[in-house]
Amino acid sequence: MTALGFLYPGHSAEDDYPRIEQLLASDIRIDLVHTDIGEDAHREDALREMGSAERLAAGVEALRLAGAEAVVWACTSGSFVYGWEGAHEQVRTLAVTAGMPASSTSFAFVHAVRELGVRRVAIGATYPDDVAELFADFLRAAGTEVVAVRGSGIITAAEVGTWGEKELFTLAREADHPDAEAILLPDTALHTASHLPALEQHLSKPVLTANQVTVWEALRLTDRRVNAPELGSLFTKEPIVQV
Repeated sequence: MTALGFLYPGHSAEDDYPRIEQLLASDIRIDLVHTDIGEDAHREDALREMGSAERLAAGVEALRLAGAEAVVWACTSGSFVYGWEGAHEQVRTLAVTAGMPASSTSFAFVHAVRELGVRRVAIGATYPDDVAELFADFLRAAGTEVVAVRGSGIITAAEVGTWGEKELFTLAREADHPDAEAILLPDTALHTASHLPALEQHLSKPVLTANQVTVWEALRLTDRRVNAPELGSLFTKEPIVQV
């Protein structure tokens, strides 16, 4: 049994995680602890506070007691908002506090893009435009070419959590760009786990979503690989050998 730990801000799309655990169909357990979201706002100051070391540390002990082997901060905006160096410091601090390997959803996207071997991506964000651009900047710092960014102007995670299949597909479709080799949908408040194969079929290219890559990142940290076609191309792709 491999136990994966996640720190998830507030309550929006956390039901994606038991769904993903079911779709993995393996000896993998997902343990999720909710962190205090503070002010629910896709605004830089509020996001920095949400991802503060103190808020993340508050949930670590429960994951340790559950036997988690790795922990991922399951929030994209609450990590990339710190910038490339700041986000590294965030996960280093989390790893020391937790006493186990740690990462965040922002780095999960970076590693997943590399896993797929793609270089050019388009972003479909629920966030306001300025926050969406911060995510684009984060990816560029990792060496990824961002060919298009679409923001949706949604202020709260609570509102994003009410989005269904129609809104999800509209976001992905409007984010697509002819030069993009993959579409990235960076919000863990967005329900996506039940729609990944359909999204990829609809767009004819890989789609990476926040909760999907977050779980994949935890598996990467624990050196586990699981073939799970219902979770999209990322979970069926042979690893890229870096040279």
